[in-house]
Amino acid sequence: MEITAATVKELRERTGAGMLDCKKALVAAAGDLEQAIDILRKSGAAKAAKKAARIAAEGVIVINVAPGAATAAMVEVNCETDFVTRADDFKAFAEAVSGCVLTQRPVDTDALLRLPLADGQETVAARCEQLAAKIGEKVQVRRFTWLEAGSGILGIYPHGTKIGVLVSMAGGNAAIAKDIAMHIAASRPLCVHESEVPADLLAREKEIFAAQAAKTGKPPAVQEKIVAGKLQKYKNEVALLGQAFVRNPEVTVGKLLAGAGASVRAFQRFAVGEGLEKRVENFAAEVMAQARGG
Repeated sequence: MEITAATVKELRERTGAGMLDCKKALVAAAGDLEQAIDILRKSGAAKAAKKAARIAAEGVIVINVAPGAATAAMVEVNCETDFVTRADDFKAFAEAVSGCVLTQRPVDTDALLRLPLADGQETVAARCEQLAAKIGEKVQVRRFTWLEAGSGILGIYPHGTKIGVLVSMAGGNAAIAKDIAMHIAASRPLCVHESEVPADLLAREKEIFAAQAAKTGKPPAVQEKIVAGKLQKYKNEVALLGQAFVRNPEVTVGKLLAGAGASVRAFQRFAVGEGLEKRVENFAAEVMAQARGG
């Protein structure tokens, strides 16, 4: 079968592979485009696998909202460099994954990777490997979540593509829900109420405060009051309701919500690369390393 330039061009556009590789794959597949894609994906998968140990600490946060804002889904998709986050195919993949979460509600990341994307042609994992082979970087679907409004409302706030917040509220209105979501994006609370602060964190802080109080040389009873005061301040800083509202620091979030007849049921905050080690080599050094075969 004759391999036309148009077929090679289409294969190249669909896979991002080099022209010579595309032509070889089409020859091996006797001109069958889909089989040629499989051949290239197999070689691409090996290329992606070699990058498995590399750090994917850049990326995007994408939020998808159901009609009527009854449900919202949020995902973090990572890559290795910020440059890739601006590529149309990377952004389209992240959008598709978020839409997949919204409509199919997977139980965990492994289940998500096994699901077909909205177009139904391939799984999330397969598209992820294909994209990694095309761009030459590790691509990772790191985490996802969704929240439902139920009988209340959702607060949704994307800070560009680097931070995303979802808030489920009872009472209030859309304006205050968005304000709370923006506050969470800026202030990074760990939980809604101080009673939800993890016990291990409180124990660690209490130990530190006790050591600080001991250095004052004050009587034990006074030291205990110092520790109690610092511990309460810490809980206010990490629990949403105790935090000073970013748009009016004279009022706590708890008082703001109470005045609006609202309460926060749950929230989720994602920030790109949170908790991941980031590469420090610059782009120029990376290009030089590749040029030297490094």
